[in-house]
Amino acid sequence: MNIPSDLKYTKDHEWIKIDGDVATVGITDFAQSELGDIVYVEVETVDEELEREEVFGTVEAVKTVSDLFLPLTGEIIEFNEALESDPELVNSDPYGEGWMIKIKISDASQIDDLMSADGYKEVIGA
Repeated sequence: MNIPSDLKYTKDHEWIKIDGDVATVGITDFAQSELGDIVYVEVETVDEELEREEVFGTVEAVKTVSDLFLPLTGEIIEFNEALESDPELVNSDPYGEGWMIKIKISDASQIDDLMSADGYKEVIGA
């Protein structure tokens, strides 16, 4: 199970890479393996300001559809458009080409509430 130590994580199996006041968000290797083959990623919240833990989109796999929860309050400034034609990037490269959104962070204090790689390993029993 790939859990990069330089990222932050949520109990909802999302990873967050902080770069100044912008956060890149995707789902973890564990999440994509649990979902199986991802066939569609929908994010219709670009340019919207959302609160932490609000639904920002959905990911559809062959067997199920799962909501995606915003890990930090902020404005969604970008969607990874490569996922429109190639959603399986989430399966093949969840921490790289399979990223989902970028957020302009509104409340940097919320970063302290995110889990480290070790904390996330405990959540998934890795």
